[in-house]
Amino acid sequence: MRFFGLRTFIALLLLTGAAGAQDQFPSKPITMIVPFGAGGALDLVARVLADGLRTELGQPVIVDNKPGANGLLAMRQAASSPPDGYTVILSSESNHVLLPLLDQKLPLNVGASFVPISLSGTFQHTLIVKKDLPVSTIKELIAYLKDNPGKLSFGSSGVGTQAHIAGEFLSLVTQSRMTHVPYRSSPAALNDLLSGNLDVNIQSMPAVRSYVDSSRLRMLAVLAPQRLPEVPNIPTMAESGYPDFVLSSWMGVFGPAGLPTELRDKIAAALVRVGKVPELQTRIRNAGTEPVGSDADTFARFVDAENTKWKSFIDRTGIKLNP
Repeated sequence: MRFFGLRTFIALLLLTGAAGAQDQFPSKPITMIVPFGAGGALDLVARVLADGLRTELGQPVIVDNKPGANGLLAMRQAASSPPDGYTVILSSESNHVLLPLLDQKLPLNVGASFVPISLSGTFQHTLIVKKDLPVSTIKELIAYLKDNPGKLSFGSSGVGTQAHIAGEFLSLVTQSRMTHVPYRSSPAALNDLLSGNLDVNIQSMPAVRSYVDSSRLRMLAVLAPQRLPEVPNIPTMAESGYPDFVLSSWMGVFGPAGLPTELRDKIAAALVRVGKVPELQTRIRNAGTEPVGSDADTFARFVDAENTKWKSFIDRTGIKLNP
């Protein structure tokens, strides 16, 4: 009985200490890992969220860009971090949905390794071509691709990203056998297109918005469900005859598996408040992203729905990595 009492006392002491640590959270800086390089959509929003969370939680939030291995480096680092709330990752459908569906040999069980915390924002994509490509509409591009099989290239921010999947789908439906060129970030792909070294790119609106009126590229269509206010004269892919090309992106904050519900909900509540700050909303919209901010349960249901949607799309394309 005396031994049992000692064990019980120690257990209660540990539980009390854990509860106290959660009550005091955060007591030191938080790291927000981003799986892509500086200047992309996720990086831009991460820095706004970091500023907002600093105000809400009273501690600095350090944005740690970890591009490489199609986001796997960043995800592994986040997944292996202690589940104490001090390391989170701002990720997207490219990393948390597409890559696991595409790569049967992915050395990480993404679904089991992370806890959804909050949906942060959504953004759209556009199909752009280099200025010297002799096309000005999607119809002309399709004809040109079919007439030049194996001669054109398309870029993305990495294997398994939405831009990669959309580009491969375009290559398949036109039988053009475009060459995929993966980059470390979407700005890197955009820079190569601007310099004429890349022919076609599915580019995020956050990255391309400052080039809307530029003569250095040609924007042919947006992949959104309807035309975008930023580019009202640019048709959608659906309007151009390709209703399957309605693809949007999202970004959200995840923590490592084992993150206590109390900490998850505390971070989520802070992110919801950040998403409602008018100044921060403006900054996020200026980065080409529509701010959201959701509770953890809502985000978890959203991720489940995204898995179902993208599995159907990928199955239709037949694209697989490491089959």
